[in-house]
Amino acid sequence: MTVMPALSASLGKPSEATREFFLETLKTMSAEPKVKLRQSTKPAQVIYLAAGLAEWDASVTKQLSAETDQALSLMLSIQDDKGTWGSLDCWPPYESDAFHEATVAAMAVATAPGWLQKLAETKNEKLLASVEKLKTYLLTESAPHDYGRVLLLWANSRMKGLLDDTKQREFIDMLAKHQREDGGWSIRTFAAPESWGRGNRAEKLKAEAEFANPPSDGHMTGLAIIVLREAGIPANDERLQKGVAWLSANQRESGRWWTRSLNTDSWHFITYSGTAFPLLALQMCDALPMTK
Repeated sequence: MTVMPALSASLGKPSEATREFFLETLKTMSAEPKVKLRQSTKPAQVIYLAAGLAEWDASVTKQLSAETDQALSLMLSIQDDKGTWGSLDCWPPYESDAFHEATVAAMAVATAPGWLQKLAETKNEKLLASVEKLKTYLLTESAPHDYGRVLLLWANSRMKGLLDDTKQREFIDMLAKHQREDGGWSIRTFAAPESWGRGNRAEKLKAEAEFANPPSDGHMTGLAIIVLREAGIPANDERLQKGVAWLSANQRESGRWWTRSLNTDSWHFITYSGTAFPLLALQMCDALPMTK
């Protein structure tokens, strides 16, 4: 839901069944006590729920829905005093730290069509204060690693002012320097094993045969291109074209771009984002045929 709606121009409108699942989840989570929504993986679920619905509104219907309004309000209602959300500090990258969650929340807030304007017009001081608290957190909290800096650069493309011009250029250069010789990017170069969450995956990551020279992967290559494009780097930039060439050469017969999990070698769920990100990256570089 955070990627597929944006692919409508190339792949057509996403399945309504996906949005219906999100709406059912919103209904279920809205009925839960707030104290439970602040525990375990629930904060991340609520944030991605709001982010997915916001992306649908922005790309598919082009207008704010009541459900997205509800999801964003629910998300901010479980915000902590620091301006972010609770995290298990586990299972990188998606549930490995509160900083990650805050960047996704910022993108949800900024992406939902007209939502911030609606808060200002209705003088919703409580929610406006929560948004400001989120901004303050991202402006003052240090990212735990380069992967977090990539997410902050992405969030800054939607919620302007999280980075000044100098810092934005610095982050763009940092992201570009991570590019591998084959033109792709590897998520494993963006954080030391100990800095993913509580470092509870460090032993596994250090034991990998490719630890010293990890290969490029679909997740990071797609994400890098998306973030650089949203930051204003043109599609014909040599670095992006090398990334596109890597994506073109590394799609599997199944249609996926496989990405090895940071957490386990039995299931590799990151292959889902490792496929969705490349598709959006190709679309943003004019390398996918458009349906309209």
